[in-house]
Amino acid sequence: MNKAYQTYQNNAVNTASGGELTLMLYNGCMKFIKQAIRDMSAKNYEAKNTNIQKAQNIIQELMITLDPKVEISNQIMPLYDYIHFRLKEANVQNDPVILEEVLGFVTEFRDTWKQVILKTRQQQYDQGARV
Repeated sequence: MNKAYQTYQNNAVNTASGGELTLMLYNGCMKFIKQAIRDMSAKNYEAKNTNIQKAQNIIQELMITLDPKVEISNQIMPLYDYIHFRLKEANVQNDPVILEEVLGFVTEFRDTWKQVILKTRQQQYDQGARV
């Protein structure tokens, strides 16, 4: 059963559009931050560290994939940089309040991105219906 799920996940990633991959990154980042919060309360600092590092890696990936030629990227980059910095602070200080703050930002990014994908799909559907 586990192998079937892994195959499904691999296929989902391999067939996803760029927008869907970004959405997956946001969802993964949220998952790791939530797990790090649980790890902190359980005083499992090794797992907390691992999960925060995974969230940081995702934010770094999002930073790398920003297109500097697109105007909005210049506004998003400082926010990603701030999130990355706060993740480091949360890790060093073992502060779940900082993680909750970062989770809020990542959730907003994810929700906004989800709306962009839905709007794009609707526009594509509308254009297809007119042809």
